[in-house]
Amino acid sequence: MADTPIRVLLVDDHQVVRRGLRTFLEVQDDIEVVGEAADGEEGVARAEELRPDVILMDIKMPGTDGIEALCRLRALANPARVLIVTSFTEQRTVVPALRGGAAGYVYKDIDPDALAGAIRSVHAGHVLLQPEVAEALLSQEGPPAPGRSGSLTEREQEVLSLIADGRSNREIARALVLSEKTVKTHVSNILMKLDLADRTQAALWAVRHGITD
Repeated sequence: MADTPIRVLLVDDHQVVRRGLRTFLEVQDDIEVVGEAADGEEGVARAEELRPDVILMDIKMPGTDGIEALCRLRALANPARVLIVTSFTEQRTVVPALRGGAAGYVYKDIDPDALAGAIRSVHAGHVLLQPEVAEALLSQEGPPAPGRSGSLTEREQEVLSLIADGRSNREIARALVLSEKTVKTHVSNILMKLDLADRTQAALWAVRHGITD
């Protein structure tokens, strides 16, 4: 059990969904629901006010939807990790969500225990890419662009491979016998060299270019 509970914000336009999520999550010893919002605009405001660790965000909401809310949170440099929880599986919703900075994408029929695990996973720094979600993204990208991977050092390619495997910085540090500070530096260099915005894009880039274990 974590010393400090993971602080979670629920953003969904259906009160019944929010109530169900809260009821389940409140029995988890290491998760605390700190607030709720009924649309993306309110969600962004509450995220700035409450500074949660993880936001559970629906996509289709009246007014400001989840995609726009993600973009606003990124513009504000809000540090919360966003886990999309939705019933929509189409590429036209999956792709913008992950490109917008979501740390993961799960469906509303997910097993409750699996949802709790997903919250812990994204909070730990993992990228949560279910196979069908990764496939949806890759299918829209077309053939891989030729080798910018040549600009990466051997160590950076090792780090990138572990990012694609869903490892957090701490896990990468342990695997490569490095400090977390050094791993963070490698991750920043990878994103800069490949002109990528975040770990999700880095993971997908690695898969497309065969930089995986």
